[in-house]
Amino acid sequence: MFRTALRNVLAHKARLLMTVLAVMLGVSFVSGTLVFTDSVSQAIKNNASTNYKDVDVVITPKEGRNHAEGKPGQAPKLTQDLLDKVQGTAGVESATASISGYTAVADKKGKLVGDGWASTGTNYLPGKDGKDSRYPMESGRGPQNGDEIALDSKTAERAGYKVGDTVRLSVDGPVITPKIVGIFDADDNGSVSAGGTLVAFDNATAQDKFAAPGEYDQIQVTAAPGTGQAELRDTLAATVPKTADLDTADRLIADQEKSIDAETSGIKTFMLVFAGVALFVGIFIIANTFTMLVAQRSKEIALMRAVGASRKQVTRSVLAEAFFVGLVAAVVGLAAGIGIGVGMRAVLGTNVGLPDGPTVIAPATVVSAFAVGIIVTMLSAWLPGRRAAKIPPVAAMNALHATPTTKGLVVRNTIGAVFSGLGIAAVLYGRTMAASDAKLPMGLGAALLVIGVFVLTPLLSRPVIGAAAPLLKAFGVSGKLSRQNAVRNPRRTAATASALMIGLTLLTGITVIAGTLQKSIDKMATEALRSDYVVSMSNQSPLSPEVEKTLAKTEGVTETSPLRMSPAKVFTTDGGSRADQLVGVNGKTIDKLVQLDFTAGGWDLTGDNAVVDTDTAKAYGWKNGQSVDAVFEDGKRGKLNIVGVYEGNEMIKGLMVDTSVLDPHMKTPVDFQVMLKTSDGVSEATKDKLVKALGENPAIAVDDKADISKAIGGIFNMILNMLYGLLAMAVLVAVIGVINTLAMSVFERRQEIGMLRAIGLDRKGIKRMVRLESIVISLFGGVLGIGLGLFFGWATGELLKSLMTTYTLVIPWGRMGVFLALAGVVGVLAALWPARRAAKLNMLDAIKAE
Repeated sequence: MFRTALRNVLAHKARLLMTVLAVMLGVSFVSGTLVFTDSVSQAIKNNASTNYKDVDVVITPKEGRNHAEGKPGQAPKLTQDLLDKVQGTAGVESATASISGYTAVADKKGKLVGDGWASTGTNYLPGKDGKDSRYPMESGRGPQNGDEIALDSKTAERAGYKVGDTVRLSVDGPVITPKIVGIFDADDNGSVSAGGTLVAFDNATAQDKFAAPGEYDQIQVTAAPGTGQAELRDTLAATVPKTADLDTADRLIADQEKSIDAETSGIKTFMLVFAGVALFVGIFIIANTFTMLVAQRSKEIALMRAVGASRKQVTRSVLAEAFFVGLVAAVVGLAAGIGIGVGMRAVLGTNVGLPDGPTVIAPATVVSAFAVGIIVTMLSAWLPGRRAAKIPPVAAMNALHATPTTKGLVVRNTIGAVFSGLGIAAVLYGRTMAASDAKLPMGLGAALLVIGVFVLTPLLSRPVIGAAAPLLKAFGVSGKLSRQNAVRNPRRTAATASALMIGLTLLTGITVIAGTLQKSIDKMATEALRSDYVVSMSNQSPLSPEVEKTLAKTEGVTETSPLRMSPAKVFTTDGGSRADQLVGVNGKTIDKLVQLDFTAGGWDLTGDNAVVDTDTAKAYGWKNGQSVDAVFEDGKRGKLNIVGVYEGNEMIKGLMVDTSVLDPHMKTPVDFQVMLKTSDGVSEATKDKLVKALGENPAIAVDDKADISKAIGGIFNMILNMLYGLLAMAVLVAVIGVINTLAMSVFERRQEIGMLRAIGLDRKGIKRMVRLESIVISLFGGVLGIGLGLFFGWATGELLKSLMTTYTLVIPWGRMGVFLALAGVVGVLAALWPARRAAKLNMLDAIKAE
């Protein structure tokens, strides 16, 4: 039986090739995902560990709120006094302090260099030798005053800078133009290797720009020879204040590796979901292929049963064939997956900025490839193998698949109807629940509905495909025959169409959800604004208050208001307290710059007055006219008088006060953004005037409502295109399924095709018949997929109503038409080879074929 299985595989190489290809695509997607995420994870870990090279103990401010001093703000920075004490502690060989923050670098054309999140500025802190060992100079020297900087060599090369050039920089808004006095090697710096930029200021300038004089973000300590990391940490514990954390470099590296694993695990899971979809679609193809192969070998199988083969042996024979197919697919898929992983790394490394590192092919990746390829193929072939085993010897001259009995069809349709009904009920029930609680019923309902529709597809195929009869009449005999062929074996047609249905269900659902979110967020962002422009840092980092002052003085600007955030602790009506953010605005102009609907009171941000959104007021038990106790950032306590309650949204919400209330309590006032109106309204000339007033700063974005809408649309289009790319694998597998089914169907109908040729149907007619059959099956899958996708998109969108007041369901009919046309194109392409093969059949040989 083993030799028989091997012979059958070798005898049907062409027929099994498509099955191998379908499995191989899924395996390659899984392998590529694992290779990519493992390689990126290891590269990030390597870069993280280099940040602690020759470091034994690290001191940092405590994360989170400054509870140690009873203040709601962040823990205080480290001080020069602490650095001096650490340097004088026994067992310390050296100690270096660092301070850093966002620093945008413009090239010689004024455009931003590097990725925003990785554009960093830091301090150059020379030791006794006058050099900072962290930044070895390739040319020039370290900066010595505020008019000088040093630049990393990769950025200098990209932007064409050299020692002596003047460069345009921005830390929090205003442009500065220092001179480059040194270019240093930063190959082991994570942000630079990830495509960012690194600027070194002299120590005093870095402290002034990123914190305050004498303050640092981190102190890195190197132990003297003979002193261990744990020993040094314990020695320094008495010196370090309670507002700071103290840990060994080994422990921090281990914690970072865990964090990196957690982050890459999310990416891995996300991508493996789409690989799973492709494999799930492949299951239909594998099952269909083996069902047809077994049907074609019914006489052979019955003969084996007659000469003594048991049912288990027949089943094992089919499973052995599946094992060989899965093994070949796994080997090829693993090789292709390694290539995909390397390619993804190269593309994203260039466009996103990923650190360099070796390609990692973990043993788990190899095991997963073989497990997925072999197990998925064998599971898919199990049912056809089981059916093959039931063939009695007397059925040698009959087809395996007799017409399903009425009882069998009734049972199948009943099961499908029950699953579909339960799925619809679960989805409808889920949309009545809160979004956080609806995941289980919605997910379960979606799965049940897909299964139910799949079970019902044979029943649905006749009326849906029958509806195309008037259109097919235009193609004469070929059209009529194609419709009859499509419904001749409803189960096969259903399995073929279901593969495409799943892909288009996901495509349609994602498109509806993305369009709904985009429209709702766009509406939220633009309808809440009365301002002509919103000014912010391009990477959403804090903005200097000087920006608003500059804009207020600009000709044509009539009103401005910052959006300023300050941590605070507020007290609820039940006597408790909560950490929150106070929002500072210009109380005199804010009503001209935002559009908010008040449920009680209104704008009157004079003195200690405040307004609050309805959700916060409800959560904290506040009402209009009530006084609220608050502890400000500096720990001082005060009262705020609520004079208005407004309908907030994700863009504007919270407890809002005039900036004059916040500023006395903020150590360093910073803005999130600045809103403004102009006398001339929105125009290119006005925008150019504002950009020039801000020094043509590449790090600052000046956006009107159209720019905000475009940015939101761009984000969603990018996400959609990425999802489309990932789902393209499933659609490609579905195309292979249609090709495979048609090719094997043509083989089964050789006699029939020969007879058609003999009685006058020419080769063009044969080709047309196969093509139309393919198009009908593909469009059938497309109609089901788009219908299911619209339902899921609507149901998911209904959940957003409780989260977004600007919810607007968007059904992109244009894209739905494109998807349906895509299904038709799939049918045309899938039929090319089978139609050509059918037309080339020799009519006499075909008629004689058994």
